[in-house]
Amino acid sequence: MAKYSSFEDMEVYQKALSFGVKVYKLTLSNQQINKDFGLKDQLQRAALSISNNIAEGFERETKKELIRFLYFSKGSAGECRNMFNFLKLLEYINEENFYSHRNDVLEISKQLGNYIKYLKNLEKQDKKS
Repeated sequence: MAKYSSFEDMEVYQKALSFGVKVYKLTLSNQQINKDFGLKDQLQRAALSISNNIAEGFERETKKELIRFLYFSKGSAGECRNMFNFLKLLEYINEENFYSHRNDVLEISKQLGNYIKYLKNLEKQDKKS
């Protein structure tokens, strides 16, 4: 799709996958989060959903479907940001963990937004041709 031969080649996918692993490690090592099963499950699912949706959208093999799934990924990134705000307010995580995870997910969200814009511009060009 576009300039990539597989979703694994995409920088945003690689960052999203690393972020998911980082979140899983945090949820398993932090006793307060680990004991809060609903919160832990929701955070893990949202974090994994970012890379899952990039992969699924790419494999659909159309720009329209990829864009749709990139929006789902962006939504999951927003969900993660909200959950980290919540974790900070609950004092389940310290400032360093909060900003580290927040900065990662903000970068992913920005890259997703830029890639969506790029693909939408390609779609416009295709329609003009």
